[in-house]
Amino acid sequence: MYFMSKIILMKPFLYIDSEFKNHITPHGHPESPERIDTIIELLNSEEFANWPRGECAPATVEQIALAHSQDYIYELMDKAPEEGLVYLDGGDTVLSPRSFETALLAAGTVCKAVDDIFNDKNASKQTFCAVRPPGHHAEAGKAMGFCLFNNVFIAARHAQETYNIKRIAILDPDVHHGNGTENMARTHNAAHPERPIFYISTHMPDIFPGTGNPADNNATTLNIHLPYGCNSEQFRELYSNLVFPKLSEFQPDLTLISCGFDAHTSESIAPANLTSDDYGWLTRHICDIAGNTPIVSVLEGGYNLDALKKSVHAHLLALESSSPP
Repeated sequence: MYFMSKIILMKPFLYIDSEFKNHITPHGHPESPERIDTIIELLNSEEFANWPRGECAPATVEQIALAHSQDYIYELMDKAPEEGLVYLDGGDTVLSPRSFETALLAAGTVCKAVDDIFNDKNASKQTFCAVRPPGHHAEAGKAMGFCLFNNVFIAARHAQETYNIKRIAILDPDVHHGNGTENMARTHNAAHPERPIFYISTHMPDIFPGTGNPADNNATTLNIHLPYGCNSEQFRELYSNLVFPKLSEFQPDLTLISCGFDAHTSESIAPANLTSDDYGWLTRHICDIAGNTPIVSVLEGGYNLDALKKSVHAHLLALESSSPP
């Protein structure tokens, strides 16, 4: 007699709340509340209905101040209108009456995901935070590129300050360079080389924000330009040859993913031609490198609603299939 072992897949924790729709953008703006509707519809489907859910919670001012100046925080709060919209950077980034509270909720939810992992409240060490507004363009004292607070970097610093996590990797496959995250990481690493935050970005070079030059790479910064019209083969080759070896060598104690899906071929925002399967492939490899260490994935870009839904679907199934028991 013999027994066949059964592989039990641990379902990643999901963080989503309809409150993220309260950040209102102008009609036709790509970063719309409908993005959250699309993901809620997906997560409420039979396939994901029994996946565990984490509780969303707003960040404190002290948590936001791990990345942003207090002057900026209170300036943003003061600029929030009682009605209508306030434009912060020529039209890309706006404030509506509930934007400040929604941005606090976005950053706080990613910190809450970190808390739940390191306090052993999650059976899985892998999570997906479907939050908005996004964050990777937000600078220490400036909103830009649809972003108000830098959700991922705030969570990274929260993990260091609260749980003494030494080595953190931030992987940013959004088609746009995360200028805010890189600048914050560079400043942090110069002051605290013993607690490095390794920032990795693959992005198109000639689109917004026009930063992220590979010539400026160093031990804790890796920028890689995607070729014009980047396809699946080119994307996978770049990651296999340039990104994965560096990420493996770094051996992070925590991996944060600035999970932008806007290099998809259905997106009109950039000349790239990835598929939803590419995001699943990327996720599986990140999970393989992370091993038993935690992964917190955070929504950034992705504006074509059908492509967003399919890409998130592929991303979640890859997280599940790679979750250590």
